[in-house]
Amino acid sequence: MQDKRFSIRTYGCQMNVHDSEKVVTLLEDAGLSAAASESEADLLVINTCSIRDKAEHQLYSDLGKLREWKAEKPGRIVGVGGCVAQQVGDRLLSRFGHLDFVFGTHHLRRVPAMLDGALAGRRAAWVGEDESQERFDLPARRPALATGPRRRAFVTVMEGCDMFCSFCIVPSTRGREISRAATEIDTEVRQLADQGILEIMLLGQTVNAYGRHDVRRGRAAAAGTMPFAELLGQLDAIPGIERIRYTSPHPLFYDAALIRAHGELEHLCPNVHLPVQSGSNRILEQMRRRYTRERYFEILGALRAARPDVAITSDLIVGFPGETEGDFEQTLDLVRVAGLVDSFSFKYSPRPGTGAAGMGAEVPAEVAQDRLERLQAQQRDQTLAYHQSRVGQEALVLIEGPSRRGGHQVTGRDLHHRVVNLDLCSSLEPPGAAEPGTLLPARVVGATPHSLLAAPLDPALLPGAEDPDFPRSRLKSSKRRADETESVDCAGGLAEDVLRVL
Repeated sequence: MQDKRFSIRTYGCQMNVHDSEKVVTLLEDAGLSAAASESEADLLVINTCSIRDKAEHQLYSDLGKLREWKAEKPGRIVGVGGCVAQQVGDRLLSRFGHLDFVFGTHHLRRVPAMLDGALAGRRAAWVGEDESQERFDLPARRPALATGPRRRAFVTVMEGCDMFCSFCIVPSTRGREISRAATEIDTEVRQLADQGILEIMLLGQTVNAYGRHDVRRGRAAAAGTMPFAELLGQLDAIPGIERIRYTSPHPLFYDAALIRAHGELEHLCPNVHLPVQSGSNRILEQMRRRYTRERYFEILGALRAARPDVAITSDLIVGFPGETEGDFEQTLDLVRVAGLVDSFSFKYSPRPGTGAAGMGAEVPAEVAQDRLERLQAQQRDQTLAYHQSRVGQEALVLIEGPSRRGGHQVTGRDLHHRVVNLDLCSSLEPPGAAEPGTLLPARVVGATPHSLLAAPLDPALLPGAEDPDFPRSRLKSSKRRADETESVDCAGGLAEDVLRVL
């Protein structure tokens, strides 16, 4: 397979993105190389999402169009993985005769063997549930899965979900909870730090449920797991790791130790994405979420007491079966009272095999759409207000690359996981200070509903510039005011641009 090239399409969540990274490594270890485009690929893998029916229909549309792609060049191979593959299995092979192999969420490591089989004319599907630790046994990732230096990386700590929320298909597509051994996680993070990774995002369907079954049964030591807060503390001590994030947690698994971690751990970032789904206790009960809006507020209050500058974001569903206008108004109220910095909001989508699919009492499509637009309008106003409150503050930005705004702008994220667009000018020193992967001190000079706008600070003028590790250990809280330092001359031009945007 030395002369074979591959391409991967990825839909869905960060777990899917990370799974695609793992498949890339597996294919490269098997001797394939990444194609510059799908038109140059010999193998195309589609990594699917089934959280909403729109994503599932997208797969069927893609596969229909790929008949022509496959016919253009003899020997081309098409594979499908991810949640739809886990859900539908070999029925995909029956429906699409040009599809060569299907692999579920637990069988990434079988992809090279399935490709070998497809090249020999064998079609196959592997979609059974695998509860062994072997599913985590994958080749170590390389420092550069994309162009430019990598400084951020995903790390899987657990997979699956035992919550069975009535709207969610994840327990069917990702299986039951299984936590990875802490020693393996620690080893992977240390390897990433040695490669120059500065920021890790810990992944799991209910990530803060990590180790809970082992702890409850008194066998955490034998299983090699521990409470999630202890895992965070262990990773926080690894040299070279400057930022730790995690997603997606469940409100049910916030305990006192995890709350304290947000106030005590040096590298745990001040942002929490905490899905709430609805502001109505009646709807939360129908969703089987196992908490109330009051409990959600208690968690937020405790987090803010531990870390006052924490930025809270969330997930929300409108149009759940039986949702009344009063229920929806309670969701709007929760978003306001909780002070959500941002949120991902969606119309309810019935999924096969879930409890809500048979509830009836459907909310009319036009009503759900109206509620979604009203919710998103309120959230835009709140996000803009939060961004405007950051004007004048300093931020340490991990540069990701050129900004979509064009010109001399680059983009990155700050400690609070907010997108920051920076305008550069020739006075910025040292050369290459804003290359992807760089931690760049900046001053926030403006705001839009989608991002912070900032001007870089001259590193030579900042206290601690003589430190060889500067600026990696700087601005842990992002609270200092900009008037404590000097900024470079190009800030004024960006400020004028902000006024035009607003």
